[in-house]
Amino acid sequence: MAYKARLKEFDDILNQDEINLKELRKLAFNGIPDDQGKRAICWKLLLNYLPPEKASWSAFLETKRELYKQFIDEMIVTPGSKEVDGDVEDHPLSINPDSEWQAFFKDNEVLLQIDKDVRRLCPDISFFQQPTEFPCSVVVNSMDVKRLHRRVERCVLKCANVERKGLGITKIALSLKKANEDYAPMDEGHEAHWEVVERILFLYAKLNPGQSYVQGMNEILGPIYYAFASDPDVEFREWAEADSFFCFTNLMSEIRDFFIKSLDEAECGINNMMSRMLVQLKNSDLDIWLRFQQLELRPQYYSFRWITLLLSQEFPLPDVLRIWDSLFSDEHRFDFLIYICCAMIVILRNQLLDGDFPSNLKLLQNFPPMDVQIILSRAVELSKQKF
Repeated sequence: MAYKARLKEFDDILNQDEINLKELRKLAFNGIPDDQGKRAICWKLLLNYLPPEKASWSAFLETKRELYKQFIDEMIVTPGSKEVDGDVEDHPLSINPDSEWQAFFKDNEVLLQIDKDVRRLCPDISFFQQPTEFPCSVVVNSMDVKRLHRRVERCVLKCANVERKGLGITKIALSLKKANEDYAPMDEGHEAHWEVVERILFLYAKLNPGQSYVQGMNEILGPIYYAFASDPDVEFREWAEADSFFCFTNLMSEIRDFFIKSLDEAECGINNMMSRMLVQLKNSDLDIWLRFQQLELRPQYYSFRWITLLLSQEFPLPDVLRIWDSLFSDEHRFDFLIYICCAMIVILRNQLLDGDFPSNLKLLQNFPPMDVQIILSRAVELSKQKF
């Protein structure tokens, strides 16, 4: 009965002519039911994609989805196809800075990394290897536009998500979730979900040349796309790609500073977030803080990945979705993320107090499986402590 009552609370909010975002945040903070499309629609509101006025949704979504189509048409191109009086204007050896071939080769450097990353996205579930119901027809059925994965020559690259030098260790975020094999592309006329994610990330990189693509962005986009592409409402599911692109863009506008090395020391940068977490840990459990100081176990060694990737690599996807319900509902994003990180440490208190540097580092970098609600409940407790 409690579950049905909770569904009704969401319905009462979502059926209003104008969504009360304050009430939605309060309700969604404790978790959004994942059936009937509740999570997908709530995330679109919480990520400031959908406007609160429901009457404007139809026209708004039509405009955004048409814009996304334009991005595909204009930015995923096959160069060298322009001709004037029978002569090809552009060619692969052209040194013209406006040459489409020059852009093509430069794009492929970024695409190589994107392709490698998306082929190993969430290997603990089969979703991203499966075909989408709604492949992009202009891509899979057009002779003028090449599928992105075909542009990439396969090569071996070291796999380290959000690798960052200058924090005291060479590799701080080796991905522990490994796929046995790279995901295979679909046959002509079809495409897998990972291919859709690849296209979204490629377009994002093209539209944000100052930042482009950084390893780990695939881990931010993956859960959003999964939630939208799993929407029970077929009308919303059909547009999961476009909606995911804009929600991902909005979220990245909030956390992009975590991915920019030149801003590490800035107030909005990753080092400040890790410092805040350490202060909170000191306030929450002085004994653990002192033990970490004694061992010189710095937050860069374990929490860099936690914070930058919003814990998306520390837990199974269903748990990540639940955690993100709370993170997206946090009006002061991302304060609650700090409390979750501290809760994760405090819950392992006894082991961490007894452990040495190697064992503690291994424990924190391989957080043990547990009910995520235990962690979230402890995080709420820590957020209410007075110091």
